[in-house]
Amino acid sequence: MKQPNVILIMTDQLRGDCLGYAGHPDVKTPYLDTLAAKGVNFDRAYSACPNCIAARAALHTGMEQSHHGRVGYADNVPWNYTHTLAGELAKAGYYTQCVGKMHVYPLRNYLGFHNVTLHDGYLHAARYGSVPYRESQFVADDYFYWLKQQKGISADVTETGLDCNSYLARPWIYPEQYHPTNWVTDGCLDFLRRRDPRRPFFLMASYLRPHPPLDAPQYYFDLYQNKSLRPPFVGDWETDAYLKRDGRIFDSKTGPIDPELIRQAQVGYYACITHLDHQIGRLLMALIEQEVYDDSIFLFTSDHGEELCDHHMFRKSRPYEGSCHIPMLITAGSHVLPDLQRGTVCHAVVELRDVMPTLLAAAGVPAPASVDGHSLLPLAQNPSGRVREWLHGEHSYGEFSNHWIVTETDKYIWHAQSGQEQYFDLQADPHECHDLIHSAAHQTRIATLRNHLIDALRDRPEGFTDGTKLIPGRPYEPILPSATQAS
Repeated sequence: MKQPNVILIMTDQLRGDCLGYAGHPDVKTPYLDTLAAKGVNFDRAYSACPNCIAARAALHTGMEQSHHGRVGYADNVPWNYTHTLAGELAKAGYYTQCVGKMHVYPLRNYLGFHNVTLHDGYLHAARYGSVPYRESQFVADDYFYWLKQQKGISADVTETGLDCNSYLARPWIYPEQYHPTNWVTDGCLDFLRRRDPRRPFFLMASYLRPHPPLDAPQYYFDLYQNKSLRPPFVGDWETDAYLKRDGRIFDSKTGPIDPELIRQAQVGYYACITHLDHQIGRLLMALIEQEVYDDSIFLFTSDHGEELCDHHMFRKSRPYEGSCHIPMLITAGSHVLPDLQRGTVCHAVVELRDVMPTLLAAAGVPAPASVDGHSLLPLAQNPSGRVREWLHGEHSYGEFSNHWIVTETDKYIWHAQSGQEQYFDLQADPHECHDLIHSAAHQTRIATLRNHLIDALRDRPEGFTDGTKLIPGRPYEPILPSATQAS
């Protein structure tokens, strides 16, 4: 059987609910809705360590976080993994190309890809004056290098005055074709033009948006500017103490205080999503016109979500749905996966570690022994199945450090520094507005999930448990020893 082309469409910071096909009342995503209508939508997909670097480690290696070693955010830690998704496909005869974001170290670490056309977004750590010349984003990042060639030596995404983690939003200042989202699609189309047609290919279209800066072109801002938008969800358990403490900082982890700034953040975020959707549509049309769509399998996902002022919070890394719940869908052309149950929804709990074994299985390539994830192809053929009963997620994040257990129906959260616990019935309360941790009717279930977390943490070096109870306040670094060792 002919090996299918493998196309991974990756976004950055896209919430699992901010899509038309997911039922969002405001956001319009017609092209992604089309993919969902032709494939299987995994509506209980998660990022087990919801930040850019850790999530991508899971995706590229197929490992869970205690094995790939990244349990929080840390820049400039070398990537030394023996087995990667692109590397295994390359060994099997695929030509492998990434266009867009990698967020690895060093910046030009190809992780098994034959070629990377790089744009990591606006990364402070790669822009500081002390960064060596070859690692400076202005040199190593292909988009920044190209933008300066096109618009002059002083051209930069900073001209908007927006930060890479800010809730501030305003339209893109250059013509649309210079936007990073368009640039990624341009790079994908260029690859399709010059590829060797005799070989199957793996193309990773790795888009930066809707990760801030929230700077979509004006047309997309106009789509939402005058709409009545659903306000953020705020749980009855939440305090505004952090909001009052941090809410006037432009890159606050808690989001703004001002309701108008909250609305502007929503408008900017939704504008970036629809712009992204249109550029994905542009890529899909090119694949059809080049007559490779029908011979391809597609997987669409994101590295993590965006809290977007839910519970007075902004950005990611927290254990709540806005942060850790992500989109994931699988579809294929007419010559691939004949048993795919098109237009269906699978409620199984899946995670980014499942991407590698899924795409390897689609290509007929065995998964290395280091892979912890599961192929989702059986679920694409039988969406009523499952690959795990529960998932352990976590994030080293100072006072906000957390661990959590999520299932198809509920979630248990343990805050690692304070020891505070939370429990949410996700079926009755999908936006986590009501904490049931003290509900007498749920204590047996809470104890079961707490024991799952104890089991997951039993052999961890931090000492989170003695095997019978959870121990708060333990030192919790973002990097485990396994992150710096070949795996």
